[in-house]
Order: sequence, then C-alpha cells, then structure tokens
Amino acid sequence: MGHLRWLTAGESHGPALTVIVEGVPAGLALTRDDLDLDLARRQRGYGRGGRMKIERDRVSIESGVRGGETLGSPITLRVENRDFANWQGRMGADPFEAPPEPFRVPRPGHADLAGALKYDRRDLRDVLERASARETAARVAAGGVARVILAALGVTLGSRVVSIAEVDDLTDEDARAWLPGGARREALEASELRVLDPDVEARMKEAILAASHAGDTLGGVVECVAVGLPPGLGSHVHWDRKLDGRLAQAAVSIQAIKAVEIGDGWTAARRRGSAVHDAIGHDAAAGRYTRATNRAGGLEGGVTTGEPLVVRAAMKPISTLRRALPSVDVTTHEPAPATVERSDVCAVPAAGVVLEAMVALTLADAALEKFGGDSAREFADNAARYREHLRGR
Repeated sequence: MGHLRWLTAGESHGPALTVIVEGVPAGLALTRDDLDLDLARRQRGYGRGGRMKIERDRVSIESGVRGGETLGSPITLRVENRDFANWQGRMGADPFEAPPEPFRVPRPGHADLAGALKYDRRDLRDVLERASARETAARVAAGGVARVILAALGVTLGSRVVSIAEVDDLTDEDARAWLPGGARREALEASELRVLDPDVEARMKEAILAASHAGDTLGGVVECVAVGLPPGLGSHVHWDRKLDGRLAQAAVSIQAIKAVEIGDGWTAARRRGSAVHDAIGHDAAAGRYTRATNRAGGLEGGVTTGEPLVVRAAMKPISTLRRALPSVDVTTHEPAPATVERSDVCAVPAAGVVLEAMVALTLADAALEKFGGDSAREFADNAARYREHLRGR
C-alpha cells in the first residue's frame, strides 16, 4: 500500500471522470485554480482533434478540502465530460431504450481487441471507452494535488517535447530555465508544441500537417524534469521500492507510452563507464555532495541523488487513423478496415503534461514515505530536519 493512493473512474464519453486521492496531509492550500491550469495545458497543442474543441476541462473538488485547505481526508475530484450530451442513448448507466450500434472492428494498436477478449465483450465500446486517453484528465487533476505536496518541499517540475516523429529539438540548456518560474517558461508554454526552438516547431508542424493529409498519425518523445528533490527518496533495498522502477511503471502506464528512459539511459548503453558515471565532489560551504554531471538523471540504485530528476517517455503514434488499417469484424470474422473514431493526429505535447502528473504522483508518494506526517506542518518539519541532518554528512 502506497502512502499516497489514488484511483480514477469514468469513461471517455460517460458523464464525468472522477479521481479520489487519499493520503494527502492536512493543512495544504489547495483550490481548483491549482488544478485547472494543468488541465488546460493538457488540452492544447497543434495536431489535436475535435474533442478538445468540445471539452473545457475544469475540476470540481467534492471532498477533502474546506475553505481552500486540505483536511487529511480523501480528496474527490470530478471533471465533467461535456461531450456526454452528444452520446445520450449510447452511453450511461441506465438500460438503453434501443441497443446502440456495436463497435465491431478493432483498431490495431488500441486495447479494443485484447480488452474484449479478456472481458468477454461483444461491443468493443465497452473496452475502448475506458482505455481511451481521455482518462488522463483525471490523472492530471490528481497530479495537481501531488504538485502541492511537492511544493511544500520546494520541489518544482515541468516537461517539454524533445521530438515529434523524426524532428528533434536539440536545445541544450539548464532545465531550470524552462521549469515554472524560469526565464524561458513563458516561451515554452506559448509554443503550440511545447518546444524551445521556433525553427524546430515549424518543422514539427510541417510533419504533423503532412501526416494529417495522409490520414496518418505521429508520436514522439517528452521529457520531464524535477528539481529541488533531496537525496534519499526511494530505496535500494527491495525491487518494489526502487524509485526508478516506480517511475518507469508510472510512465509506461500512460496510454500510448511504449518506452521510458531515466537520465542518459539509451545513450549510456553505447558508451564506456568512464563516459557515463557522474563524478562525485563535496561542497563544504553548502554542506552537500556534488556531481560534475547528471547523466544518471538524479537516480542511483533506485534512490534520488539530489540532482535534477530526468525522465523521458516515448509515445507511439495514435492508433486511430483516418486511413484505416486492415482489421477483422469480431462478429463475422470477415476482413474489414478498422473503425475510425474522432481522434488527434498528434498528442505528444499533451503526453508531456500527463507525464508531469505521473512523475509528481510518484515523487509525492516517495516523499510521504520518507517524511510521513498527517499535517503539512509535520511533513515539512520532518523534511527540514532531514535536510539539516544531511549537512552534517
């Protein structure tokens, strides 16, 4: 059982998405404005589909907060699906007056067929509605709560797009510049593709437009960085407490994410150890150990080092293509083109915001595991004493 537990519920075209977050200390300032900002960021991006023109995601805080302050009890967050109004008679808990037309032809790359086989469903909509990435709106709402927990420790995190298809953003600068509060933050968030180089953004847009004209989709890579973490979160002792493993599972659980990298993971595999590992020093004035580089991405042995945490995730192209791939009708077993539903051409910028949420939730859980505390004051005091203890090492 984690120290921070959360559970989402809801279908893509159902009435709403709900998430319950349990384990949040009492006394943290929290309002819907803290959560709505990230929900809006998740909806933006060049290459998004018509659904984002319908939804205007906002959170309703329905329990666990009173007068703008957390109570220590479970927090319930609800995000209404405005598109549900267009799905009356096809979605909802009440019996249908007339059976809706079933979704019978699965899309390659989606959970349609595998989920239907597992749960013995003839109408694939019973699977795809829950498997949809629309569920990530609830995760992002929960991630906003986790951000507030981390902020009590002085931890900041953010994300950017590293690549879309074969177009890379090779901008190499300190992440603090584009994290919240940084000099480049406004420019990053003003970018429709959440990249730092305008020329790269233009080339990415060209690639997305070309894919759209071809009835195709594109994926890419996003990077999330967290700064201000103390050394010692996670553990080297047991496999399920290693923070790198927990972060990897959290990242790959995001719809369409197929690979994850911490630090220079894939690059490091091609190099010698002398060119990979981060040399250790000591800053006597600051009372802390230092690293000449951060190729490990802020984690060694499943434990944070105190350096910036760097997680990258690879998103495959979205599985709904207007130029449908070959498939099979699950009722007749006859060949048929995959069913086409309204979808995005590219949702990589949104994936970065979702990755932020998953990283925040994982780090907040690890921080509560390390420092405990039923109240925000106790939690912060425990963390402050630990940091002071580290100065003497």
